[in-house]
Amino acid sequence: MPTPSEFTLFSGGAQGAESEFGNAAEKYGVQEVNFSFEGHKIESTRGLRMLTTEELLRKDVSLTYVSKLLDRNFSNAPHIRMVLRTIMYQVEAGLEVFVIGNILDNGTVNGGTGWGAEFAKICNKPLFVFDQVKNGWFSFAHGKWNAVEAPVITKIHFTGTGTRFLEDNGRKAIADLFARSFRAPV
Repeated sequence: MPTPSEFTLFSGGAQGAESEFGNAAEKYGVQEVNFSFEGHKIESTRGLRMLTTEELLRKDVSLTYVSKLLDRNFSNAPHIRMVLRTIMYQVEAGLEVFVIGNILDNGTVNGGTGWGAEFAKICNKPLFVFDQVKNGWFSFAHGKWNAVEAPVITKIHFTGTGTRFLEDNGRKAIADLFARSFRAPV
């Protein structure tokens, strides 16, 4: 079994779930890479990886496509485009993806976080979502969401992302995920 220091969390360092994933990673001695871009306000800067303009352009995605996939509209504002691009780097880097949010009736996850979950599905990555409304973990497999009792981090490269509006149960879900996955904190 690898030690926590052999694991790397890929995230974005934003307020809410991403910052909380970063706090847990630091507590357990897990390495961290936070993808960001010039002018993006983030809370967790440990392992900061500033993406270049060229790197960001490589991950350009049609907002029409994203809006159709998630069944909601995304503005064409430059900031949201940049955030969606960084999310693609986060998901691409991890071998399994953990998301904090809310699974909507249409099977997508709320907010910009939904793009991370959908991109994980497209990339065929193991995907786990803690639904703050349903107060439980779900995995996506065979085209549907399934309740799961207590997932653990099994891949040394994993992604942690989610809502900016982290509730107490979401915070506890992250803490419990790390406690189940790793020995006592360093």
